[in-house]
Amino acid sequence: MKKRRLSFWEIWNMSFGFLGIQMGFALQNANASRILQTFGADVHELSWFWIIAPLMGLIVQPIIGHYSDNTWTRLGRRRPYFLAGAILASIGLVLMPQADLFIAVLPALWVGAGMLMIMDASFNIAMEPFRALVGDNLRDDQKTVGFSIQTVLIGIGAVVGSWLPYALTNWFGVSDQSDGAVPTSLILSFIIGAVILIVSILITVFTTKEYSPEELDQFADEKAHLKAIEVDEEKSGLSSIFRDFKNMPTTMRQLAWVQFFSWFGLFGMWVFTTPAIAQHIYGLASDDTHSQLFNDAGDWVGIIFGVYNLVSAIMAFFLPTIANKIGRKQTHSIALIIGGLGLISVYFAGDKYFLIGSMIAVGVAWASILSMPYAMLAGAIHPKKMGVYMGIFNFFIVIPQIINALIGGPIVKYVYDGKAVFALVIAGVSFLIAAALAMKVNDISEVKQVKADE
Repeated sequence: MKKRRLSFWEIWNMSFGFLGIQMGFALQNANASRILQTFGADVHELSWFWIIAPLMGLIVQPIIGHYSDNTWTRLGRRRPYFLAGAILASIGLVLMPQADLFIAVLPALWVGAGMLMIMDASFNIAMEPFRALVGDNLRDDQKTVGFSIQTVLIGIGAVVGSWLPYALTNWFGVSDQSDGAVPTSLILSFIIGAVILIVSILITVFTTKEYSPEELDQFADEKAHLKAIEVDEEKSGLSSIFRDFKNMPTTMRQLAWVQFFSWFGLFGMWVFTTPAIAQHIYGLASDDTHSQLFNDAGDWVGIIFGVYNLVSAIMAFFLPTIANKIGRKQTHSIALIIGGLGLISVYFAGDKYFLIGSMIAVGVAWASILSMPYAMLAGAIHPKKMGVYMGIFNFFIVIPQIINALIGGPIVKYVYDGKAVFALVIAGVSFLIAAALAMKVNDISEVKQVKADE
């Protein structure tokens, strides 16, 4: 007995909630700093606010993964968690840009920071079970397709979320004037994001069925997986997470280093692209953050970030075919090399339009980062530990971001003499290191294990 082969649209609906999650993330990533500064945060404090995001992932995802592995309700195993996460995240999205409504109780900055924390925690509650759901519901020969479809939806959500405030102002005439408060266009964007998040999650909840734990135990490929991958069945609540971390599969340990250098580079790109472009392309001084040219640079960064997300959505359609022909780790390594060279090329950019090519290259890497490591990981994880190991795997995404958040600023200031473009060069080098490490990964698949056992 094997898992049923799902159609494209069944896989699409199963992951559709990711579109809403990523739209919320994009709105947060592009606008949270601006909102917090409006409420009184100083520029040098922003990186400390942003540490909230990886810290929430570090804490929340393994716990949610552990409990979702051991949950079975009328809604299933994973669906209760991403439904609850979506509801909480939507509340945060609606309230964060309107935190000044609560100034009679608390300072707006405190409320805004609190809403940022709620959003990050809730996004992680909703996101982790989606990764595990692909491992639960799909056969091994469909897992690459499953994670690639998630990448498509992530790209679409990110593009819509990134460009929504601009579109509301320039296409629909919604005011973007701040007058010391958060602009109406931004408040409306967050409300729209909250609605889309809830609707997209509900589409997944109502169109997707889950296999019960008893059904999973009956599948022939899962039985083979049980034989191929040892697991400690002893349970002792949350303390078992630490035991699972110690006993993680070899493939996961190898992928951990690939993820570390990939996400160290990504965080550097997200944090330092705006000052890098302002200085390197627009010729501004490092302390010139109030001129119209600085705003123009920020607007252009929003456009090119939308480009790399759009490219990733398109590229995700081709990744399964490429991976089937040359292998998943080879595909991931090549994509990381392309992305790394794209980031390094920013140093050689003569004008802002050159950066479109740089971000197209980054989009290729981003598409692979969001799919290939998870496809390789899913084949190496014991089925009964899918949730907790997907959560633990998030350690190797958030830890490099925390490290970069702590050391990236001082390095730019004291080592690069304030020239942020070198942070992007180092991000590119970090991608190249990840590409070399990807080639050392032992890519196990359930199909190969079944054949080996036979």
